[in-house]
Amino acid sequence: MLERIQKIAHFLDERKIGNPKVAIVLGSGLGGLTQQIHIQREIAYREIPGYPVSTVQGHGGTWIYGTLNGVEIVVLNGRVHYYEGYDMKEITLPIQVLKEIGIEKIILSNAAGGMNPSFKVGDIMIIKDHINLFGNNPLLGINDDRLGPRFLEMGEAYSSRLRKIAFQTAKTLGIHLQEGVYMGVSGPCYETPAEYRMFHVMGADAVGMSTVPETIVARYRGLEVFALSVITDLGVIGLIEKISHEEVLTAAAAAGPIMETLVCTMLPKI
Repeated sequence: MLERIQKIAHFLDERKIGNPKVAIVLGSGLGGLTQQIHIQREIAYREIPGYPVSTVQGHGGTWIYGTLNGVEIVVLNGRVHYYEGYDMKEITLPIQVLKEIGIEKIILSNAAGGMNPSFKVGDIMIIKDHINLFGNNPLLGINDDRLGPRFLEMGEAYSSRLRKIAFQTAKTLGIHLQEGVYMGVSGPCYETPAEYRMFHVMGADAVGMSTVPETIVARYRGLEVFALSVITDLGVIGLIEKISHEEVLTAAAAAGPIMETLVCTMLPKI
């Protein structure tokens, strides 16, 4: 695995612009942020040897070098998911590569279903913790001590420092933020009413099909993690409506500008 990670990192290093320390992963329908980036180089995932390629509508599938609000960044415009048939090592490979090219902080975004009764569609939820209900873990198997520890401490998976900056920034911008626990599930089915109820009783405020494996590997590799969900549908008992992927993309696109403003303004402070 390390050899493959290094091979991809070498390919990207040869094409790297600047010396970015921050990476952003854009989830379903949230590619609008790329319009605000001064793009210096954009590479399709398909052009990167050995790199996993997304098959999902709403994921751009490009690796971007550029600047945003004066900060050098790498943007992963789209991700691959467990439900696409990739294993955990594959869906977290991009995080491993980011570490190899010198990234120190990562911002993860996703579209999620809200289960907290105080949430509404269009809210931005800062993730303070997660529950892994994928039934799998990207760190299973023989551990390579060159990459990270055998037993990973997860007491603060999501940086309290970066969450504090986010809330301070949101206050100055007049943006209302929610904060909560993200439940990670395999998908691709949306949840039944009973599952929504169970997840909320278990302590989750939102549910989605990504982010958790990426966070685990990011912490394994020593990256500081900040993550946020755009609430695109509701799984609140009594308010559950039928939802489609197209409707999720539409809701994410509508709420995306708020997330984009927050992230763009935060960047110089982190």
